[in-house]
Amino acid sequence: MDILGQIPSFGNIIYTLAAFVLALSIIVTIHEYGHYIVGRLSGIHAEVFSLGFGPVLLSRRDKWGTQWQLAALPFGGYVKFLGDAGVASDKASDVLADMDAATLRHTMHGAPLWARAATVAAGPIFNFALSIFVFSAVILIDGEAVEPPTIATMQPLPVSAGSLLPGDQLLALDGRATPDYTAFYEALTDLPVTAPLPYTVIRDGSEQSVPGPYPFPPLVRALQPGSAAMDAGLEKGDVILAVDGQAIAAFNQLQEIVTSSDGAEMTLTIWREGRQFDVTLAPRRVDLPTEDGGFETRWLIGMTGGLFFTPQTRTPGIGTALGYGMDQTVFIVKSSISGLYHMVTGAISSCNLRGPLGIAQTSGAAASQGVSSFIWFIAVLSTAVGLLNLFPIPVLDGGHLVFHVYEAVTGRPPSDKVLKFLMTLGLTFLLGMMVFALTNDLFCP
Repeated sequence: MDILGQIPSFGNIIYTLAAFVLALSIIVTIHEYGHYIVGRLSGIHAEVFSLGFGPVLLSRRDKWGTQWQLAALPFGGYVKFLGDAGVASDKASDVLADMDAATLRHTMHGAPLWARAATVAAGPIFNFALSIFVFSAVILIDGEAVEPPTIATMQPLPVSAGSLLPGDQLLALDGRATPDYTAFYEALTDLPVTAPLPYTVIRDGSEQSVPGPYPFPPLVRALQPGSAAMDAGLEKGDVILAVDGQAIAAFNQLQEIVTSSDGAEMTLTIWREGRQFDVTLAPRRVDLPTEDGGFETRWLIGMTGGLFFTPQTRTPGIGTALGYGMDQTVFIVKSSISGLYHMVTGAISSCNLRGPLGIAQTSGAAASQGVSSFIWFIAVLSTAVGLLNLFPIPVLDGGHLVFHVYEAVTGRPPSDKVLKFLMTLGLTFLLGMMVFALTNDLFCP
């Protein structure tokens, strides 16, 4: 494999790196702030809150005596509590030995068990909270579709939209009642891929029949970062007219061709703002989570289709939005755990595990699609970071919580010797996983 040939231009590297650093900085700041604020509220004093590692570029000390600093290496961050020997919250035994009881109470190692456990757990919890907030904010901003399906705006298409207009309520499609979007999509099951089709609509308070296009054309509504479609230069709003010269008029026709391609290279004829051109790409094997918790492997080009119109929406209630945000976060957690399990068992490819280069590339690709796509990516990555930190591996928050559970059960913490050994073991394991993930970034397709 020609690795050097896959490296993008210098400008793209800078853009990708900037997007990665920004995404990581936001997630790390939220994570470490969770540790900091819960620690402070539970009586544990933070000496340093650092975004980044290495030489300090900027710093200031607040009224609680915490030094807030920006360091030169922006690939992480930490909170150093009173009594810590370093950024991993290991004991400064000589310092702790000289403290009186009152001062010792304000250290991570001398605070009550509940305070230590709450402070450790707060980091991942704040990551999940960030994800829920972002997903909830997205639906509050974008809104939820009103029913019956109602046209807000029309998508430019290479075929006529018939007589449909913005504001039309779609009551029926080719004689099939469509009181809601579930019924609307069900009507596509045996709908002829022809145009025009008869729509029954309410317009200006009266019911009438008007012609319109096939409702689900091969239209690009969104692109998956790092996908074959994005790499080939497809853009949101493009319409695929043909595959290898075979004309298509429906998104499901494109799906069938791609799914059965077995990864063979194909040429797509694209319509974009009135002009036509061809692009060549090859579908990629992707392991997708299923509703039953398993995975299915499919050939995909990485684009999402959509209706020929943008639905009219309304702002949902706060409860509905929060429910949506929690559902999205839980889905990512479940899919991630299921994915790891299936990789370990060999059911899906270990190439699904990506390292810093893969994440950075995805960061840049998400940012290139706009602010909303980038913010969504940050929320997804924040969930992943929160979940990773809960794994029961020494060095990670989850490992510390296991130590706290041991202390709660036995009445005493693990010995310093045992802790040192387990922390070294955990660090070795994490470094090994990082090397493995980095290898995937370089050599997996």
